[in-house]
Amino acid sequence: MKFHLGVQRRPVCKAAILASACLAGLGTATSAGAQGGAASIIADQVRSQGFACEGPASAERDPSDSAPNETVWVLTCKGSSYRVVLVPDQAAVITQLQ
Repeated sequence: MKFHLGVQRRPVCKAAILASACLAGLGTATSAGAQGGAASIIADQVRSQGFACEGPASAERDPSDSAPNETVWVLTCKGSSYRVVLVPDQAAVITQLQ
């Protein structure tokens, strides 16, 4: 280890640099696939409350109906669609759409 003006420097590990680069790339890949991730997460919530949702196809946020701490999503599954209102620390309000 080298000392420079009273500050101790540690050698940088190549693995740490590689990991940082990989995580940076993962962030962009995640945001591209975030819509699919949202559908899966919301479908899990819908199923946990007793509704059927096989093969969640999409989840689209509805900003016009959303409010602070109440996010509204339209979830499309194979054969059914739902309007899902997510409220922190509470059960979701789920309405089956025709």
